Amino acid sequence: MLIHLHVKNLALIEEAEVDFGPGLNILTGETGAGKSILLGSMQLILGSKMSKEMIREKSSHALVELLFQIENPQVERKLAEMDISVEDGQVLLSRKIMEGRSVNKINGQTCTVSQMKEAAGLLLDIHGQHEHQSLLYPQRQLEILDAYGKEQIEPSKRKVQEAYQEYCHIRKELASMDMDESQRNRELSLLEFQLEEIEKAQLVPGEDEELEQRYRKMNNSRKIVEALQTVYLCTGYEETGCVGELLGKALQEISQVSSYDEELSQMEKSLLDIDGLLNDFNRELSSYLDSLVFEEEEFYQTEQRLDFINSLKAKYGKTLEKITSFEEEQRKKLEKLRKYQENIQELREKLEKSQNKLEKVSHDLSAIRKQYGQKLSEEIRNSLKDLNFLEVDFAIDFRRGKTYSANGFDEIEYEISTNPGEPRKPFGKVVSGGELSRIMLAIKTILADRDEIDTLIFDEIDTGISGRTAQKVSEKMAIIGRRHQVLCITHLPQIAAMADRHFEIRKLADQSETTTQIYALDKEASVRELARMLGGAQITGRVIENAREMKELARQQKNTRLK
Repeated sequence: MLIHLHVKNLALIEEAEVDFGPGLNILTGETGAGKSILLGSMQLILGSKMSKEMIREKSSHALVELLFQIENPQVERKLAEMDISVEDGQVLLSRKIMEGRSVNKINGQTCTVSQMKEAAGLLLDIHGQHEHQSLLYPQRQLEILDAYGKEQIEPSKRKVQEAYQEYCHIRKELASMDMDESQRNRELSLLEFQLEEIEKAQLVPGEDEELEQRYRKMNNSRKIVEALQTVYLCTGYEETGCVGELLGKALQEISQVSSYDEELSQMEKSLLDIDGLLNDFNRELSSYLDSLVFEEEEFYQTEQRLDFINSLKAKYGKTLEKITSFEEEQRKKLEKLRKYQENIQELREKLEKSQNKLEKVSHDLSAIRKQYGQKLSEEIRNSLKDLNFLEVDFAIDFRRGKTYSANGFDEIEYEISTNPGEPRKPFGKVVSGGELSRIMLAIKTILADRDEIDTLIFDEIDTGISGRTAQKVSEKMAIIGRRHQVLCITHLPQIAAMADRHFEIRKLADQSETTTQIYALDKEASVRELARMLGGAQITGRVIENAREMKELARQQKNTRLK
């Protein structure tokens, strides 16, 4: 049950707080007072989007908080499955809206919009002004039936969805293999050519890197030889002024004096080490220079092999590993094509089995839907009689669609006759807007009872009705209020008179700003508000007495006939 609403900086609402109670909570007010804003604040908790223009002028954010008292063990269990703990029997949902983003919290813990929406969906259900129009669409009608019988329909639908996915996958695979003889021969020729080219290459892992290194060495060999010959001469012993010659002279000189001082002896040893290292370097350099001698033919072959491997990379993969993977994939494709007829036949058999399975589970789903369709039709008929459809005939027409879908093969349409002797017809051909809103009220009530949703919110459910019908709707709302908490925005005094708690939404304006406030009405204030709804601009004493009598009659009805 929704026990507290807090709204801040949302459109005309600067800040408003209201405590709701059990039973029928009625919200009334002049047109344009801000009733739709209040409802919109609750819809934000259900995940609806909001434009930045809805944030109150000169405010950085808007805030909506809903506090629920959880009294249903089933709801508490489902919340626990979502890792939402019920603290002292309560759950707080809040959404802070800023420009371009929002911060959502459940019991103070940050959550996503989808998590907020899922949790709120267990706690309240909102019927907007134009939602009843969706009843004209067969797809929405099917969704309602599936929601009504979800205990058995949902598991059956999952089986259909799995079977349909398998069926579509096989059919897609079969379609991808569908080709004529000439196309298949072209594909075979291409695959055979590609595989033969890769096989003849006899690629060796790491070969490309080794070839590139060798090619760079060969291609730059002249430059390398010239540079290294200069290095050899500079570090050798044969040329005047080279390092080796100078090092030899240095050794000769230091050896003549090293015996005089231990420190000089150590320096001589270091110089001998340097001379040894230089000798080693020269030998390695000489050996490397000898290895740079190669034949022109060897360079040509290396270049050709490298070009060939690079051409394979351009066609089949950027690395040798990718070329190998491509080869394996093409080999599998070739094997499939060579066994084309076998594979086609095998897939056709698999598709037939898959279709038979899909047919069976779709048939099972349809049978369950028809069972629940009869029950739902009976409940809707009974509920509509309570809403002043005196001679109503309602049924759900089932037809088999031309194709399968993830929903099975059922196509349904709600049909109704509101006059004796007239045949049932689809909603769009026979019902008015007011009748549609009453039908949706009946359906919402039935679904809420099955889903165990505690709080139902109706926004102007009275659209297009008046007189005796309005009275019947008010009685129905009072009956629903016995089993659920109901919040109802209305313009009809017949419905407002049935309120267990009555709230007025009022727009206040001065020279600087306009704000919307919500006020809880006591008995006398409720009578005055009813008088306003009855009398319009001029509220006379007689109108006041009429309102008081309407309120008293509603009280008597609730305590006797509607109890």
